[in-house]
Formats: sequence, C-alpha cells, structure tokens
Amino acid sequence: MSILILLLGILVLFVLILKKINPMIALLAVAILTGLFLGMPAAKVMSSITSGVGSTLGSMVMVLALGAMMGKLIEDSGSAQRIVFILIKAFGKNNIQWAVLITGLMVGIPLFYNAGFVVLIPLVFAISAATGLSKLYIGLPMATALSVTHGFLPPHPGPVALAGIFHADIGKTLIYGLILTLPIAAVAGVLFPRLIIKKDQPILSTLVIEEGKNLPSAARSFITALLPVFLIVAGTVGSSINFPYVGKTFFVFLADPTAALLISVLITLFLQQNSIEKAMESCAEGVKSIAMIILIIAAGGAFKQILIDSGMGETVKNLTANLSLSPLILAWLITAALRVTLGSATVAALTASGMVLPLIGPNAPPELMVLSVGAGSLMFSHVNDTGFWMFKEYFNLTLKETFSTWTMMESIVSILGLIGVLALNQLNF
Repeated sequence: MSILILLLGILVLFVLILKKINPMIALLAVAILTGLFLGMPAAKVMSSITSGVGSTLGSMVMVLALGAMMGKLIEDSGSAQRIVFILIKAFGKNNIQWAVLITGLMVGIPLFYNAGFVVLIPLVFAISAATGLSKLYIGLPMATALSVTHGFLPPHPGPVALAGIFHADIGKTLIYGLILTLPIAAVAGVLFPRLIIKKDQPILSTLVIEEGKNLPSAARSFITALLPVFLIVAGTVGSSINFPYVGKTFFVFLADPTAALLISVLITLFLQQNSIEKAMESCAEGVKSIAMIILIIAAGGAFKQILIDSGMGETVKNLTANLSLSPLILAWLITAALRVTLGSATVAALTASGMVLPLIGPNAPPELMVLSVGAGSLMFSHVNDTGFWMFKEYFNLTLKETFSTWTMMESIVSILGLIGVLALNQLNF
C-alpha cells in the first residue's frame, strides 16, 4: 500500500508540473499529502518538512550561492568568451567540434546550464556561419558538455544537493565526475553528431570569428574559470594523504567547497577588470538567478525527508533486497523513471534520493551513488523538460529532429554515465 501511495504521489507531482505549477509548490504540496496518506501525524509531517529543508540547504546553500556568484563574474568579465576564442584558434577549423566541446566543459563548470547555453549559442551560430557547417553539428558538442557538467560535477545544484543528502565527499565526487566527463562527452558530443548529422558543405578555407575588445587575458580567463575545480581537487588530494604533515590542515580546509569557492570569488574579484560596484552587482544577479533553484531543492529535500521518516526508503530497500541488481543500477533505474515522468533532472534526482538513501553501503559508496543518480536524472529528456524546448527552439527543429538529436544525446550520456560508475566501482576507486 505504501508503494501505491508513493506512486500516486509521483503521479500527482507529474500532473501538477504538466499543468505548469511551479515545481517548488508542487513538491511541497505532494510531500505533505504523501506524508499524511502514509499515516504520519500532521505535526510529524510538518516537522519532517522543516527538517528536510534545513538539512538539505544547511550543507549546500553557501556552495550554490558562491558558485552562482563565480559563474556570473566569469560571464560578465568576458572570460568565457576569451576561452572560446583561444580554444578555437588552438584546435583549428578541422577540429572545431573538439574546440566547442572543451569550451562547453570549461564554461559549464562555473556556469549553470541555462546561463552557459545562452553565453555560447551566439558563438555556435557564428562558427556555423563562418565554416558552413550545420548548426547542430557545432551545437550538439556544446549542449553535451553543458549537460555532462550539470549532471556530474559540483558546484552544480544537483550533484551538490545529492552529495549533501548522501553525505558524500564533494571533492571525491568532483574527481570521479571529472574522470567520467571527458570520455562521455567525447562519445555523445563528437562521435554521435558525426554519425547522425551530415555536414552541409566542406569546411571553408578560412574561419573568422570576431573577437570582442577589452576581454581579459588568456591567463586570467583560465585561472578564474578553473580555480574552484583546482582548489577542491588539490584540497581533496592533499587531505587524503594518511600520514600527518605540515600544512595538512590547510588542505583539509581547502577541500571544503564553501572555502574553495569563497577563495575563488575573492581572487576573481581581485583579478577582474570591472569596478567593485559592478562586480558586486554581478554577484547579486548571480544569486538571484538561482533563487528559485534553491527553493526547488529545499522542497525536494522536504519530500526526501518525508520518504525517509515514513520508512519508504527502507520499504524500497526491503523490496529490492532479493534482486541481484547492484544498488547503483537500482538508483539509476529509479531516478531515470522519475526523470522520464517528471521532466526536471533536479526534481527527479531529489525525489529519488529519499528512496535510494538506504541502499548506500560497501557496494555503493555515497560518491558513486551521487553520480549514478546524476546519470539517471539525464535519461530521455522529452517534452516535459524545459531543456528539450530550449534546444528545439534555438535550433529551429521539429519534434522528431529534437528527439533524434537532443533526446538521444541525453540518453547516451545517461547510459554511459551508469556504465562509467559501475566501472569505477569495480576498480574500487
């Protein structure tokens, strides 16, 4: 009966989102209704809601806010554009897809998906016009890179929220995510487009992209874009050394994503060319841009807590105990089913987290569970996903064309992500 109630709750959530109800309101309402129908006292339901919101945001709200500030500073300073121009020149016109892919990965680490897409889409169209290549041929590598970073790499909201819920080490999650990111992006973003998209015409002999004036230097652009990743990885590696040594405390401090991002923001403020007033406006705008995302994550945390406090997670664990499937596969399957049903990757991941949390154990380390759920949350994006429509409209595609390009690319990323997680688990990473 409890499973039936949960399925009905998910169905109600699906209908509400389909009716364009804000996901935060939908999640909160469904969380309360699900708790009540599962037999929880009203006072306990509200207590769980409060606890879920607090425990979810308490461990990550500063990470999300500082990450948004960082991304907006990089966007407004012109560092993202400078990186694009440098990589295009470095790779040349014959390897233009690789230039766009790596640009997307680098820009996608500090920027959220929508912001990265809007920043890079004019460059995609400019490259297409200069080379005569299909916009899709150039655009799919960009979209793939942004999608992979969104699903696998902190400080993006999904991975950060899951790391907090699963009590995973964000530094290790980032390192594992980086191991998976490039090969998955290469297959889905370079090989896949080459198989399905024909070049409109041979690459022209010249590739001219107008480079804006007053952009920051190459060194400054790369330092600011990659600094959070470097600091977190360096801190994680340094603090993981077993024997004590002078300075280990510093690496432990650096491994904390809040500390790493705060240092990155301060260094970026020092390096960027805009006035401090303009920089502070960028920081404020960055936080405003993710305010609703934070609220959706908070509501997702509330739903997660209802599922935990009601015993639903243990029910799922008991039902799957006799299955021979790995907990990592089960987590991926549950999340993928929710993604197809609900549309939003973040909502699907947060909803699944409360169900799969009890599955964490020796055969399913929390860091790999984060990546497994992250991979599942990217599966089969279709008409109930805003990313689907953004891609369709910008590239002026039919529904059939969007399914055969965007949806297929997202599904490839999701399936390869699961395969990569299972491989890392076998290698005892």
